[in-house]
Amino acid sequence: MNKKLKTGVFIVNLGTPDSPSVPDVRKYLREFLMDGRVIDIPYINRWLLVNLIIAPFRSPKSAKIYQELWTDQGSPLKIYGELNEKQLQAALGDEFVVKLGMRYQSPSIEKGLLAFRKIGVKKIIVIPLFPQYASASTGSVYEEVTRVLNTWQSIPELKIVNNFYHKDKFIEGFTENAKKFLSTKKYDHILFSYHGVPERQVLKGDDDKDCCQLGNCCNKITSKNQFCYRAQCFETTRLLAKALDLKEGSYTLSFQSRLGKSEWIKPYSDKVIKELAQKGVKNILAFSPAFVADCLETTIEVGDEFSEIFKENGGEHLQLVPSLNDQEVWVELLKELTLEA
Repeated sequence: MNKKLKTGVFIVNLGTPDSPSVPDVRKYLREFLMDGRVIDIPYINRWLLVNLIIAPFRSPKSAKIYQELWTDQGSPLKIYGELNEKQLQAALGDEFVVKLGMRYQSPSIEKGLLAFRKIGVKKIIVIPLFPQYASASTGSVYEEVTRVLNTWQSIPELKIVNNFYHKDKFIEGFTENAKKFLSTKKYDHILFSYHGVPERQVLKGDDDKDCCQLGNCCNKITSKNQFCYRAQCFETTRLLAKALDLKEGSYTLSFQSRLGKSEWIKPYSDKVIKELAQKGVKNILAFSPAFVADCLETTIEVGDEFSEIFKENGGEHLQLVPSLNDQEVWVELLKELTLEA
């Protein structure tokens, strides 16, 4: 009697260097930044920029930061990913086989897909671990998955989850984490800091050219902006503010992690932090709801660097709300996304 065919569930995050050494960080940066969806300029210009300027000069500095982040078990992003793989497998049962993949470095998307091929799954469900859709994150996972599958003669049924920023359990997870701090301390202001993208990428994704030059067009989700990263970040903030019963004016949305001299979507988180401190704000509770696992951008950039900026300009305390990491509600959401697909 033939064994029942399984469904493959592929959870995919951005990636992390194999170690915090300069050579491994340089290798990671080269793969990451050579992605045409990340730095969307002509190939030869991108190659020269990444290989002759960014990777050689940025790697030593980035390696020091990764050394601060690294634990005895390795990179937190990978640690939580491996935990989620096991947790989701237990939650789904034997009819599914769950694998973790990284868009850059290891375990690679190609390796994960080949494992599904060897098993002989009937369907593959890909869940990019990015709450909001962006070309440079979810879009890049789409591209790499289809690149690998295009080399196969027989391709299983495929489903890719586009986003989950509006899902109840996603909002619930961050709300639960925030309430642990709000119940013990009064905060003057709440900051929702999202990973930034270049303005040109948002405008390029506006196929109908209806985006109001990055203005009020993102104040609600519509059929015209439903795939807009900026609009999805605005909606995430609205949903979290509602869940936490925050009053208008008590919170700010901003964007972090910009790279290069081009204009990125605004306002910039580091400048917002500085301005809030200079206006007399003493205590900030900071979210980073573009990330489901704590990583360099949350622990170091928000938790350490933004905290330092805040204190240098008169602030007293900036508290980072942890990401979903290995929370039960996060695993429940992953299961829900799987079954919906």
